[in-house]
Amino acid sequence: MKKKGDVVIGCDNCNTRFNSIFCTLDTKEVLSLDKGKATTFYKKGQLIFNKNTTAHGLFIIYSGKVKVYQSADNGREQIVSMLTAGDVIGYRALLSNDRYSASAEVLVDSQICFIPKELFFNMLKTNTTLAITLLKLITSDLKKAELNVTSQAQRTVRERMAKALLELKETFGYELDNKTIDVALTREELSNLIGTATETTIRLLSTMKSENIIDFVGKKIKIVNIQKLTIDANAND
Repeated sequence: MKKKGDVVIGCDNCNTRFNSIFCTLDTKEVLSLDKGKATTFYKKGQLIFNKNTTAHGLFIIYSGKVKVYQSADNGREQIVSMLTAGDVIGYRALLSNDRYSASAEVLVDSQICFIPKELFFNMLKTNTTLAITLLKLITSDLKKAELNVTSQAQRTVRERMAKALLELKETFGYELDNKTIDVALTREELSNLIGTATETTIRLLSTMKSENIIDFVGKKIKIVNIQKLTIDANAND
């Protein structure tokens, strides 16, 4: 649903495009993308797509924040990635002509662009640079997934939390104070991100606050001592 004040920017004037896989498109391709794409406004908590549904196109975040997660039979979530403006979503299911293996949900009010399958595949066929850029994204995501498996197996919960906070800072950046991570996550979501119980997360964050490593600004986390946080994150490196 479109809200008052929301504006859809054409692809030719979209700064987000230059932070995405579509940054190298020529003028003709940009016009084709603009004509074929659709932009949808999502309210906080809305699903972009659900696990086991069929992929009919590619999603790209124009503005906002998104979590991609898998759900266990007991309802417990495991967050597999956190995404922001310029990031693409759902490309693996689209390329493999498969159903989504995870769900995608917006963390804040967001604008998400949808590129139909036929349009995207035609671009891949005619634009070698776009195909190579997508291949690099696939290999980068695969590397991250492999490192995450290693991290879950070899790192302590404290090390995983420190690493996750640094990664959230890299993904979403800071607020104006240059210390507060610009994303609000519940304690349950943080638990789902690092793979531990919510009670453990609450205790750990409290301990890190008492040690003046972090502080709380509502649901957001302020990094007070990034040097100590980095040491904690790299303890097993």
